Amino acid sequence: MKKDERISNGRFAFHTDVGRVRISNEDQACALVNAFGTVLLIVCDGMGGQNKGDYASALAVSYITDEFKKVNRFINSLHVYYWLNQVCKNANSQIYSESIRSPVYQGMGTTLSIAVIRKRKLFVAQVGDSRVYSFKNNELVQLTEDQTYVGYLYRTGQITKEEMATHPKRHMIMNALGVYPTLNIDIKVRKYENETLLLCSDGLYNNASETTISSVLANNDSPEEKVNELISISNNNGGSDNIAVVIWESYYAD
Repeated sequence: MKKDERISNGRFAFHTDVGRVRISNEDQACALVNAFGTVLLIVCDGMGGQNKGDYASALAVSYITDEFKKVNRFINSLHVYYWLNQVCKNANSQIYSESIRSPVYQGMGTTLSIAVIRKRKLFVAQVGDSRVYSFKNNELVQLTEDQTYVGYLYRTGQITKEEMATHPKRHMIMNALGVYPTLNIDIKVRKYENETLLLCSDGLYNNASETTISSVLANNDSPEEKVNELISISNNNGGSDNIAVVIWESYYAD
């Protein structure tokens, strides 16, 4: 899937790729802007195998984008926060219900990373280990925390950041959408300072260093060209997983 659009206060592009190893693509990416300029960016990385992950990530993105389109206008920041919390929980319930309804989809789930920009506020919702980055003044900052076993080890000082990349349990996710009837979701709110936003699945950051990602984001190419370049780099470095990338660039700079 591929998309590149321009709007009044920014531009975005998103694309997913199967990579060089996987047979099917279980990643989903999407970006939308409503009539009032509120921006919605999403990346999901499905899990479960045999198309289960593909179905789970597709369900999540379809439901959340449909609900976003139904909102006529967000009244204030509290409205955005409440909406984010509710749609993520509802998406979790939908996927979980499908997984227990049919043995075919038993055990399916998906990561979920969302960024919403409304006026001068940035809302980030996180489930799993896909990521949201901020890029400004040539500095790449990870806004989400990986909800993984190695992420826990790193945050508690038991391993270094470098050791995370090679740890034998680096793929063990501790939170996912649709796996349990209830959901633990991390939502953060901060000031939006017209920075570039990057959302991606682990298929990107496991095959491209933060230095490389920063160099691509810093160049003068269009968002679509940058998305394609990041995916190409990931594939050239092995393409060990599906790849999902969303880039948002503001027209304004502080």
